[in-house]
Amino acid sequence: MTVESPAQAASDGQPFSIPTRVYWEDTDAGGVVYHAQYVAFLERARSEWMRSRGQMQEQLRREHDLVFVVRGMQLDFLKPARLDDLLTVTVQVRQVRRASIVFDQAIWRGEDRLLAAQVKIAAVSASAFRPVGLDEALYQEFKLLEVPA
Repeated sequence: MTVESPAQAASDGQPFSIPTRVYWEDTDAGGVVYHAQYVAFLERARSEWMRSRGQMQEQLRREHDLVFVVRGMQLDFLKPARLDDLLTVTVQVRQVRRASIVFDQAIWRGEDRLLAAQVKIAAVSASAFRPVGLDEALYQEFKLLEVPA
């Protein structure tokens, strides 16, 4: 997956988004995006969302012993993406708790929503791999981004 242009920061209640192109390596023999590849598209969008917030994941690991791991994921495959499609992957914060964040994500081709996802991320200690609370500043930053259902 290659980002075609800079990530678009969320504004006016709009979700954060990144563009991506579907390449041969993303598809099955029929030229349709392989189901597991959507998870990679979603992961990259969340990583770019973090980066756009000035939160570098390697820095959080190194300086705060904090990493984020997927705790749960619900995917609704609505329409297939195909070879050479230009997609937009979106990220929106649904709920922030002390040790977890729930994201609503979607993958779009133009005006067509191809996939809807809800992804629960847990905050864990990088060294012990046990749940930890977000520090107050990070918690408050993310809490301000919540968009109620």
